[in-house]
Amino acid sequence: MVICRGLWLVRGNPEWFLGGVHLRFTEQELAILAEMVTLAASVASWNHKPGSDAGVSAYEAVESKVLEKAKLAGQGDAVEWDEEKRRYQLKIDPNEQTFFQECYDEFRNESFWEELVIRLADRGLIREIGLEAWNRLSEEERRKRTAETEKVLWKEFGQNGIEKLAVIFPSDEG
Repeated sequence: MVICRGLWLVRGNPEWFLGGVHLRFTEQELAILAEMVTLAASVASWNHKPGSDAGVSAYEAVESKVLEKAKLAGQGDAVEWDEEKRRYQLKIDPNEQTFFQECYDEFRNESFWEELVIRLADRGLIREIGLEAWNRLSEEERRKRTAETEKVLWKEFGQNGIEKLAVIFPSDEG
């Protein structure tokens, strides 16, 4: 048995004792946990709202701690120390598509299209009823009022992507 700051290796399987909670992971489960916390920290890093730095740092600290434990538990090939960021991170092979990377890419892709459709539909509704009236609507009411527009936009983007999307600048803006 090897003990290292809350992580015990018993018969090759990592066990964690966290504040009275006992967790036992197989090597495969520990690898999945490492990817899960990296995925969560990667998504959190997109939060650039004022005051979000503490939350993002907390996610990154937990990620680094889990990855450090994973490295000590035999996952060293998958984990590296980032000298610049001063924390552990998953080694990412650009030639290999892991499930974590697939999830992250899919999240970003789906978020982009979802936001584009909703924002364009909301813009149309605002032009129709005015910003004050739009602000008085609940999110559910907005989605009901824009459902048909959203359906048309989803069909268009599903067939053509952004190929037919254009930004038209007023003549005085170039």
